[in-house]
Amino acid sequence: MSNFIVGLTGGIGSGKTTVANLFADLDIELVDADIIARQVVAKGSAGLQQIQQHFGASVLLDTGELNRPALREKVFNQPEQRLWLNNLLHPMIRQQMLQAVADAKSIYVIMVVPLLFENGLDRLVNTTLVVDIPPHQQIARTAKRDGVDSTQVEQIINSQIDREQRLQKADAIIDNTQTPEALRHTVQLLHQQYLDKASAR
Repeated sequence: MSNFIVGLTGGIGSGKTTVANLFADLDIELVDADIIARQVVAKGSAGLQQIQQHFGASVLLDTGELNRPALREKVFNQPEQRLWLNNLLHPMIRQQMLQAVADAKSIYVIMVVPLLFENGLDRLVNTTLVVDIPPHQQIARTAKRDGVDSTQVEQIINSQIDREQRLQKADAIIDNTQTPEALRHTVQLLHQQYLDKASAR
């Protein structure tokens, strides 16, 4: 079991996946909150069954999979429904993430969590790493990647912890405006630090 966990986070469009994949290239296992969040509501899962019982069949597609837009619509302007959903899913996601960490074979693990600080998941990790880029780049990258307008991206950024707070909470920060070569070098330096810390435990 890996007993040293690095919590990797950053605002939307900051390049968390790019950085995580550089660690994966160094044979470090990744535990990705977004992937696990999809698994806990996958077709046939207990999570999806409870969502269907609560919200009704309209949140399912004909294929039996979750209709995400329909569910978003139901919780969008209803804080109490969103709270119900979070109370259902967050413990499931947390449990599966910890299980994935326990099953990991690498000397340390990168836990990729977009809302690491917002959801208090930084309590589960030994150290935090924030990927950071200026907000105007965040907006441009995300709008291009997701094919959405910049106003929508700004709304998402505003719903996340503010940049200054995130940077203050970080144990280490990667500036993702550097070249791919420089970024790889930064990751290799951090990798060495994490190996040392994990070995010293």
